[in-house]
Amino acid sequence: MIDRQAVAQLFRDTQDRIVEALTRLGGEAFTEETWDRPGGGGGRSRALQDGRIFERAGVNFSEVHGELSEATAHGMPGSGRAFYATGVSLVIHPRNPYAPTAHANFRFFEKGDAAWFGGGADLTPYYLFEEDARHFHGVWRAACDRHDKAHYPAFKKTCDDYFLLQHRGERRGVGGIFYDYLQGDRAAGLALSADLASQFVAAYLPLVERRHTTPYGERERRWQLLRRGRYVEFNLIYDRGTLFGLRTDGRVESILMSLPPLVRFEAAPDPDAGSDEGRLLAVLRQPREWA
Repeated sequence: MIDRQAVAQLFRDTQDRIVEALTRLGGEAFTEETWDRPGGGGGRSRALQDGRIFERAGVNFSEVHGELSEATAHGMPGSGRAFYATGVSLVIHPRNPYAPTAHANFRFFEKGDAAWFGGGADLTPYYLFEEDARHFHGVWRAACDRHDKAHYPAFKKTCDDYFLLQHRGERRGVGGIFYDYLQGDRAAGLALSADLASQFVAAYLPLVERRHTTPYGERERRWQLLRRGRYVEFNLIYDRGTLFGLRTDGRVESILMSLPPLVRFEAAPDPDAGSDEGRLLAVLRQPREWA
């Protein structure tokens, strides 16, 4: 059996560490709100809006329980509709177009007689720096390899397949790792999730430190806002976490904190293949091996 409170505390501590690291880098404090969920449980949301480095950042913890609707429970492992879930999720949108957006979440779920871990992290650059993609993937590969060398290739492929805007034939970004319904040895699942959750700061913050002072102009900002539009499309059409939160009476502002504060939606031709924007688009349409 898994100690629910120990798992929940792991995710609370993960939220604390990530917020502390982002605050040190940006020099600006996050706001905090605690909330209760109708039906059972609640959470702690921390957010930063209109910061010097981070245009929007949210790092949320939740621990919820109750009964799923018949439609939501259908197709999930486990018997019945009673559930318990806890996890940490985050999305960070830097202001500078050369600094990439990042998302991560790590979670534990129980339903009836089944329990599983899930999570992952992915990187969404607006301009492609191959060394950044290699660093991000390298951190996750090293962490996965400490547990099972089969994890990273499997999780990387799952991430590439999941974060696909099917109607555009584009990935949301350059990927990372993603896993779900990790059952079986619960102690091993907890150890893996704890290790991965501890790696986000090392995987992501060096990229922001490296890029957030890069000069940019109107062209780069416009491209960033257009690509953010793709981010919105994915989260509102395909993202399972967003849909689950809305279907289970989660706090709407926490669920939708993943959306960037400013976007552009416009009919625009593809950029030239040889341009910086075109180089990014080529990778989004055909994923590469980075680690």
